[in-house]
Amino acid sequence: MAAIEQSEARPRSARLPRRARRNQLLGAAQEVFVAQGYHSAAMDDIADRAGVSKPVLYQHFPGKLELYLALLDQHCDALLAAVREALASTTDNKQRVAATMSAYFAYVEDEGGAFRLVFESDLTNEPAVRQRVDQVSLDCAKAVSEVIAEDTDLPENEAMLLGVGLCGMAQITARYWLGSGQKIPRDAAAKLMSSLSWRGIAGFPMHGPDHH
Repeated sequence: MAAIEQSEARPRSARLPRRARRNQLLGAAQEVFVAQGYHSAAMDDIADRAGVSKPVLYQHFPGKLELYLALLDQHCDALLAAVREALASTTDNKQRVAATMSAYFAYVEDEGGAFRLVFESDLTNEPAVRQRVDQVSLDCAKAVSEVIAEDTDLPENEAMLLGVGLCGMAQITARYWLGSGQKIPRDAAAKLMSSLSWRGIAGFPMHGPDHH
């Protein structure tokens, strides 16, 4: 409540370039949506949090759903980029598993709570939201499966199933870890799950003697 009261007391923002204003509005919207959920959030709350008038907010986003979807797109893209970066960070497959697991744990720990919009949205009955959430999960799994398919003799559909399994385990365990109070340090938790994942995936024969 104190945070909302402080934000309501903020002076109106000076004129900003369009891109900067859009980013500011998305930041304010994230705070409100994470704190209140989609259904309880109001455009008035978001405008107040951003320190702008509601007409300024509507100049950038015609409605609450469009604003939510823009924010969801931003954070789905961020998750996929983090997974792809983890996979590209090394050619050592054991380290790839560790980097990917770490990417999910870092994503859920981000102080802005953006992962809640992706994995714990109260708007999953909205087709446009459901489609984005399902798509980012598939895209992350696809990125992992491509590495598996390249390095093993597994056919594409089996590699994809393993990719879905690895990403699903990473996402669920990272969320459980956060929700249970982070009783294990993040790096230790990610390492524990990496060990479990690697012991499974390492059982599939790799191409050639140079793969780890």
